[in-house]
Amino acid sequence: MQVSWVRVVLDIPRQDAFDYRCEHPVQIGQRVIVPFGSRQLIGVVIELLPAPALDPDQIRDVEQVLDDLPAFSASWLALAQFASRYYQRSLGEVILPVLPNGLRKPTAYLGKRSAGGPVARADRKKRSAPATVVPSPIVLNAQQQQAVQQICESDGYAAYLLHGVTGSGKTEVYLHAALTFLQRGQQILMLVPEINLTPQLETAVRARFADLVAPEEIAVFHSGLADGERLKAWADAQRGKLKVLLGTRMAIFAPLDNPGLIIVDEEHDASYKQQEGLRYSARDLAVWRAHQAGIPLILGSATPSLETWHHALSGRYTRLSLEQRAKTRFLPDIRLVDTRKAKLNQGFEPGVLEAIRTRLERGEQSMVFLNRRGYAPVMHCAACGWVSQCPRCSVHTVLHRTPGSGYQLQCHHCGFQSRVPSICPDCGNQDLQPLGRGTQRVEEFLQDIFPAARIQRIDADSTRLKGSALRLFDEVHTGNIDILVGTQMVAKGHDFKRLGLVAVLNADSMLFSADFRAPERLFAQLLQVAGRAGRHAEGGEVLIQTGYPDHTVYQTLLNNDFPAFADDLLAERQDTGLPPFTFQALITAEAKSVQRALAFLQEIREQAATVLADEGEPDAVCLYDPVPLRILRVAHVERAQLLIESASRPALQRFLQQWLPQVQAIGQKQRMRYFIEVDPLEI
Repeated sequence: MQVSWVRVVLDIPRQDAFDYRCEHPVQIGQRVIVPFGSRQLIGVVIELLPAPALDPDQIRDVEQVLDDLPAFSASWLALAQFASRYYQRSLGEVILPVLPNGLRKPTAYLGKRSAGGPVARADRKKRSAPATVVPSPIVLNAQQQQAVQQICESDGYAAYLLHGVTGSGKTEVYLHAALTFLQRGQQILMLVPEINLTPQLETAVRARFADLVAPEEIAVFHSGLADGERLKAWADAQRGKLKVLLGTRMAIFAPLDNPGLIIVDEEHDASYKQQEGLRYSARDLAVWRAHQAGIPLILGSATPSLETWHHALSGRYTRLSLEQRAKTRFLPDIRLVDTRKAKLNQGFEPGVLEAIRTRLERGEQSMVFLNRRGYAPVMHCAACGWVSQCPRCSVHTVLHRTPGSGYQLQCHHCGFQSRVPSICPDCGNQDLQPLGRGTQRVEEFLQDIFPAARIQRIDADSTRLKGSALRLFDEVHTGNIDILVGTQMVAKGHDFKRLGLVAVLNADSMLFSADFRAPERLFAQLLQVAGRAGRHAEGGEVLIQTGYPDHTVYQTLLNNDFPAFADDLLAERQDTGLPPFTFQALITAEAKSVQRALAFLQEIREQAATVLADEGEPDAVCLYDPVPLRILRVAHVERAQLLIESASRPALQRFLQQWLPQVQAIGQKQRMRYFIEVDPLEI
């Protein structure tokens, strides 16, 4: 029996890998079950060794080599290694968490109930065939044809920013380009920012490629799937059975070995940034993966991120413009509704309510957009000023109306729930009132004003159950809803054929945020939601209520002029030294008291000065003073952060690689919980 020595990475926060003895045939990239302390873990072999680093007598044995799937390819391991280096996490913390649950749990392979392992169980499970959809013939306009031609004629790696007005037919460009690469025998990876956008895109993909791709060669991959469904899609990708994979950010790690085209729809969306564990950007990894594979990449958006826009202006990306709508020649008419002197009725200016009534009389749909779920943001007592507060967090609890149980107070950060007090806890006043309004209250008010209208609310509360979002959006698409009330879930990607009016409430809440990205996000959000109106017929209308109609965001929006808005913001960012002209990393520390978190951050900040001096680059990186987070406490844990900034991405990466091992040592000594985020979106 031939004994080999293997180096294995595990899902633990240590940069080093571990050596094991293996008495079975094994390849680099295979999963193995190994002992680790008193536990059994699944790891991945990253190296075959001529001899172990330690005394062979101290080396433990691999317990089982898992061969139900092919070994990960060298190109896939290179992607994981890049993510490990760039986002400053151990390789095991990259590889293992991206796998479906069954592929990283030893218990799925051990015991009498393992039934051959999770892959075998998934293969045996019968799945219903997707519905057959007959595609309607689509004729591209000149700009769409030019974009498709340029993409398909790419020689090797090329990044394209597909910038088009809302409704300009970006999806058709994706599909026509993808068809060409499928005909060449290559695979397609398509990313969307949110789960609720996958059903309509999946339908379009299956219809368009029905003559070329078998139903089982198209898969969807996102966190909303059951474990078995997600595992089946991953396994089919790793076995080379898929030709098209459609998914959310996690799909960027799908083990496709012959990709021909990568598509990132709504590339500006913050949902592409993972906010826990490995804090990666799927969009940025898509750029790296396309470059590594030598294939074209499409970044599509009506409102590109400033980073992407900057790359297009500098020539790193090629900009492809779609300047007109595909199904109608007219953009919606955007109007600002000045609320400074208006008498509002439950948050509505009278003219907005009249506009909804007019659309109802015409048999058209209306959308009311309010990016605040729940019934009201807070309960308050007018007598003493008491407001509902989460006992675990430094935030207010939100009033929710729950079916069958009346009203509840909920914390949107830790999940705390409580009954609404019958009297004020501070002064005993019995007249507690909701302050402000959320989507539930707007829905209730509109039902009173328009009792004959079919009104539906779509937000995170109404779509909690699996399949509920798809069902509700189908109701809108089929015309069974007259007034749609929604949050950002309804703002992007959906093609509502009968929607004539969009009314936006409370947009001003983002105008004066401390976050320097707030104007960029507000403009993108408003332009995206405005783009839902009038996509199939003339006369679309968008009414935005605001108390600041002269603000630059609104004035640029009126002209539908994203380039002017983006160029102004880029000039401002360059003057103030903000991304994309600088590069950032963020360390957040969590402790029972914020003083302890701040003390830890101050100590590692002082250690950083020594590292920079030793490297001979004392001014290459700037570390700001540690500060508490805006929302200080969540679930009884207080938080503080340390911002690191540099004008050079390589200099920042070099510094982090030298400094973070010392941070880890100090963190272990102080038993401090902390995490590092490279290229943070929120500070």
